[in-house]
Amino acid sequence: MKANREILRLAIPNIISNITVPLMGIVSTAIAGHWDSEHSAAVIGALAIGVSIFNFIYWNCSFVRMGTSGLTAQAYGADDRAECTRMLVRAVTVAGVLGMAIWLLQVPLGQFALWMMNGNEMVSDYFYARIWAVPAGILLFGLNGWFTGMQNAVIPMCIAVTVNVIHLACSFAFAFGLDLGIVGIAYASVVAQWSGVLLAAVLLLLFFRHTFVRVAWRDILDRQMLRRFFSINGNIIIRTFCIVIVYTFFTAISARMDEEILAVNTLLMQLFTLFSYMSDGFAYAAEALTGRFTGARDEASLRLYIRRCIMWSIGIALLFVSIYLIGWRDLLGIFVDTTRGNAAELIEHAGEYIGWIIVIPLAGSVPFLIDGIMVGATQTRIMRNTMLLATAAFFAIFYGFHPIIGNNALWLSFMSFMILRGIFQYIATRRLELIYRV
Repeated sequence: MKANREILRLAIPNIISNITVPLMGIVSTAIAGHWDSEHSAAVIGALAIGVSIFNFIYWNCSFVRMGTSGLTAQAYGADDRAECTRMLVRAVTVAGVLGMAIWLLQVPLGQFALWMMNGNEMVSDYFYARIWAVPAGILLFGLNGWFTGMQNAVIPMCIAVTVNVIHLACSFAFAFGLDLGIVGIAYASVVAQWSGVLLAAVLLLLFFRHTFVRVAWRDILDRQMLRRFFSINGNIIIRTFCIVIVYTFFTAISARMDEEILAVNTLLMQLFTLFSYMSDGFAYAAEALTGRFTGARDEASLRLYIRRCIMWSIGIALLFVSIYLIGWRDLLGIFVDTTRGNAAELIEHAGEYIGWIIVIPLAGSVPFLIDGIMVGATQTRIMRNTMLLATAAFFAIFYGFHPIIGNNALWLSFMSFMILRGIFQYIATRRLELIYRV
């Protein structure tokens, strides 16, 4: 019971934090679909492309969170307050430099992204409005990774809820009140993300100022620790880049099929994203606990907590299978006004592919959790290598079956990608035995 309580102590706030992210996507999609309901497919498609571009940016920068979380958790488990402090400074410094670099390069990055994603003027307006939120978003990666490593999931939850409430309010005000449409949604993200950074700074000083110790810059910039930090993060960058390539390819190919397929796949991906962020709550708990017990050299606790996390993850997957099996029409109806335009036809068309969404939670639950375990144990080389294999399989399956089964091939390859990443990691760690050797 103690293990379950500890897992839920970390998982529930992370679930609440994570669930606000797809809810923000759901609200944004719903606003886009209702803002111009006569052309809902075109507006939803433009938003999907714009969001996909920023997912590409953010996911490729998520190494700041994951690298920080695992190393901080290990320092926490070893009761090394000085290294915990140094990890915070490293994370904020790297995040700040990276965020400013992307903002300064917004023009060439934007032009390339719009060309790659076949984006129109509506997508362009969205991109150049939302780019101002990127430095704040990356800073939040670093700060939330540090909070997670310090075994505190409540502060990231408070930040996430605040950010998304502000985003929701501003999206309605800007999109409808100022009639800015999806550009208004982009500006809402800017306001929300910077508000989150401000709140994170306040909470950091309020709750952790007594944890900090004085550290020297020469220790922060210690060559050996920096080499380890960037080695871990380098592997995570490659691993994350593979995920981004798969997700971006998914949207890009959907857009090249036709406008209706793009809208249908976008709607269905909202349901998958809802599950994935819920499941990631337990992955984050596994990440924090694995790092903590690895740092403390406590193999018995590590084995126990990993087993319990796997059980919880499978339970969440079964819950979502049931929800999607029974209520998928009602869930899709949230995104569009079914009484106007072609929205009702979109939902009917989505029904042709709903079977993939019903099955995917079972395919993705354990792989998501193993990712968290790998981050906590800083076994990032294995993450990198196995993700490269799963990505290669994704493209092989898609191009092999697309001429035969069309859009179903995209979903088949995506589901296979989910399954294979977990299988490959399980095999590469010799049934997780390499993780247990602390």
